Amino acid sequence: MKGWLDALANIEELEDAPIDAALVAELEAAGGAVRARPIRFSTPTFKDYASTELRGCAKNSFPAFSITGAACALDCEHCRAKILAPMLPATSPEMLDRKVRELIATQDLRGFLLSGGSNRRNEIPYRRFYPVVERLKRDHPDLQIAIHTALTDAAGARAMEAAGVDVAMLDVIGAQQTIRDVYHLDRPVADFEATLAALCATSMTVTPHVVIGLHFGRILGERTALDIVARHPAANLVLVVVMPFYAKPGTFQAPPAEDVGRIFAEARRRLPDRKVLLGCARPPGMHKRVTDAYAVLAGLDGIAFPADGAVAVARAIGRPFEQQNACCSIKIGEPARRAGACGPVRAAAAAPDEGVLA
Repeated sequence: MKGWLDALANIEELEDAPIDAALVAELEAAGGAVRARPIRFSTPTFKDYASTELRGCAKNSFPAFSITGAACALDCEHCRAKILAPMLPATSPEMLDRKVRELIATQDLRGFLLSGGSNRRNEIPYRRFYPVVERLKRDHPDLQIAIHTALTDAAGARAMEAAGVDVAMLDVIGAQQTIRDVYHLDRPVADFEATLAALCATSMTVTPHVVIGLHFGRILGERTALDIVARHPAANLVLVVVMPFYAKPGTFQAPPAEDVGRIFAEARRRLPDRKVLLGCARPPGMHKRVTDAYAVLAGLDGIAFPADGAVAVARAIGRPFEQQNACCSIKIGEPARRAGACGPVRAAAAAPDEGVLA
């Protein structure tokens, strides 16, 4: 019977990939329950996507809006506000209301992500937008709304909940040096845990994010961040990988894919009964292909914008999968089928005679 390493060697998209044999063996030894665990490949519509195995959806069914446009006062070293650039600007409540309603009417919009740049305290000024969110939820109760919370307090978390936000997302940072040197922020690690606690005290689905390699590409604080997440009843955890592409040249490096894979394995061990997902951000190219392969092997429950070969890895180890055109942090119910609509794609694990490793 072939092992997982042999299976990866037979996947064309991973030909010549620098696979860590020891890590794959470790994941295989712990992977008895992985094969039966479904994985969701998320292809949200806020950017174009196509791979050799999956296609995106032309309909703008789950876009991202930035209430500050491309502006962010923190100008963090890893991002420099460039992550905001592909989002749709909605810099006034009226603009957000108009754009959402237009997309509902013309693009089968079924939900959206609300985001924006932070002030110098890592807070985003959402309050004047909440009446619009409340009206949209009243008029379209099935609309799913996710929000990047930044740092907030109990009152801020309750205001999000009262407006009708469904999913709250927060970056959890576990190293004080990273908060200071990368975020340019004078706030303690404890403020991130306090925000997570405040969000978890609401009825919203809470999905913390941990950025692997956030300290200039080094692993520093990720395990502390996992400790913080484990202490609170968050529904899901999203892992992303720092992308040197956005940083000033020479300041960041991509963390080695094998280090990323070991964080995946640790997150899976620490949160066995929760959804652990690989989010949109991670370095491109072969690094992404290897990273995504480790995510499938480690038993992560979802991957956003999967790399070429990710579906083949899932098939090779017998993991059933589905595709959805929504943010990985939010699950959109299956719509009624109609001509031209982009619906979920599901596939059971291949049968043993199709090459699955038992």
